[in-house]
Amino acid sequence: MSLPFPDHPLRHAVTQELHVRTFEAVRAPAAVAHLAYVCGERGSGVNVAHLLRLLSHFGVATPDAAEVGQYYFVDLGELRLRWERHTEFVTYSFTRSLSPDRAADHPFAKAPLAALPPRWLAALPGQVVTAVHLVLESADMPERTASDLMTLFGGHPIIGARVAGGAGLAWSDLRIHADGFGRILLRDCGLTDTQAGRLVKRVLDVNTYRAMALLGLPAARSAAGILSDAERRLAELAGRMGRGAGRGRAEAGGAGDTLSERAMLAELTDVAAEIESVAASTASRFDATAAYHEVVRQRLEQLRQERIQGLPTFTEFLEARLLPAVNTCMATGRRQHTLAERAARMTALLRARVEVRLQEQNRSLLDSMDRRARLQLRLQETVEGLSVVAISYYGLGLVGYLLKGLAEVGLPVDPVLGAMLALPLVVGAAWIGLKRTKRRLHRDADPAD
Repeated sequence: MSLPFPDHPLRHAVTQELHVRTFEAVRAPAAVAHLAYVCGERGSGVNVAHLLRLLSHFGVATPDAAEVGQYYFVDLGELRLRWERHTEFVTYSFTRSLSPDRAADHPFAKAPLAALPPRWLAALPGQVVTAVHLVLESADMPERTASDLMTLFGGHPIIGARVAGGAGLAWSDLRIHADGFGRILLRDCGLTDTQAGRLVKRVLDVNTYRAMALLGLPAARSAAGILSDAERRLAELAGRMGRGAGRGRAEAGGAGDTLSERAMLAELTDVAAEIESVAASTASRFDATAAYHEVVRQRLEQLRQERIQGLPTFTEFLEARLLPAVNTCMATGRRQHTLAERAARMTALLRARVEVRLQEQNRSLLDSMDRRARLQLRLQETVEGLSVVAISYYGLGLVGYLLKGLAEVGLPVDPVLGAMLALPLVVGAAWIGLKRTKRRLHRDADPAD
């Protein structure tokens, strides 16, 4: 249907974005197998193609790849699948309804993944970062005792809380068990199907995003050693620069000081490059850690937890363990930024000192050249005087030969008197000729003058 007004090309996309992280209603008892695969920010087409292969296996009509988008929900018969594409990971949530007797006796005995083709599971693109079995028990099932919970979670310390304002109970140990999966047990104490689906989604989000947030901790620990070495080298260079500056004030710096400063500048550039390399490889990871931790914090608030006597809540447990790891990543990121700024300031200072030393050397060179030019000018003036004398001498010789020749032919000419009278004329002509020649040479050398 055509609209009576112009439609923005992104109108439907931004509206749909509000619904890509929705939840599905769940009726207890039910089991959920949740997988999160890290696959990077590229390769979404590979993940969609793998999803379509699963739909084809179950005989479900496969949509176009463009229709899948970031979120897809499909009923596979025995299982229901919720698929989500995030920035750098993909999640698969397989939900299966349970019979009350199976849910009561062995809630984690048979996971929903048993109904999936093994070859398809083995070919999932990416690497699993979290895999968890979640079971939602109904309100009419027998209540779990402390002994039952210890058995279900392998004797590990248990985390638990009343959630959804007391309408549900949640337990977990946040550990990986022998089957390679974590375990989460929820109990319906008066939840509607919609509330149960929302609770399942939030608990799974807490488990997924806390794992993604912790991916930054190994990077922070690896960067710490490199940054410590860079910090030590920066401190040593700063000390050498300070000692060099003290010597420079005490005595004039020479070529050796400039070469030493150039060597320090080269070393400082290497340290700065090393810091930037570490920052470039970890900055995006640390930013993602901060973003994932914020999601975990929001989901924990949305759970509306109340304490179960004798058990730590999910918020207490994660604040005691997740928050220090996140703070380590953030502190490492700030340390990288601080060291990069220090290296930049030291580089600028050292460059300025090298330039000042070079300018001092250039000034000394120019002074030396100026002295040489003055000496050359004096020598040139001396040579000009000698040239006038030499030219005048040869000129007078020619005039004398001329006068003697005239006297020989009988003309009344006194060669000695004539030479005496011609002396000032010859000397003046030689001097004027040299001056004109010098002026012409300067004019040819500098046409602007």
